[in-house]
Amino acid sequence: MNETEVIKPKIGSYKRHLLVCTGPRCTQEGESQAIFDSLGEKFKAAGLHEGEMRVKRSRVSCFAACKGGPVMCVQPDGTWYYNARGENLDRIITEHLRDGRPVAELVFHQGPGLEDEAQPDAEKA
Repeated sequence: MNETEVIKPKIGSYKRHLLVCTGPRCTQEGESQAIFDSLGEKFKAAGLHEGEMRVKRSRVSCFAACKGGPVMCVQPDGTWYYNARGENLDRIITEHLRDGRPVAELVFHQGPGLEDEAQPDAEKA
């Protein structure tokens, strides 16, 4: 291989990609990093660690949405969650990542993807 040749990377297939803000302004004392670290076991328990339902996870250093953390974004759905800890995180994993139903009351923004399905509103409650 010469110095100018770039090797094309490979990545396993996945259904959804969970982006987790681990920046210092989202949560205190590394809470977001600890949550990120716990996702491997949580995904395994929910059956999201392999096969067609696999969820890929990545750390993001800052989303510039620094209130109400931990903040997470589910792609390709474009669904943004706040306060994604404890029972809320478990609901996001089970209801959205596994079952495909966004947890409307935890959504603070809906980008391109599931605009009609994920927007919290009184009619769907």
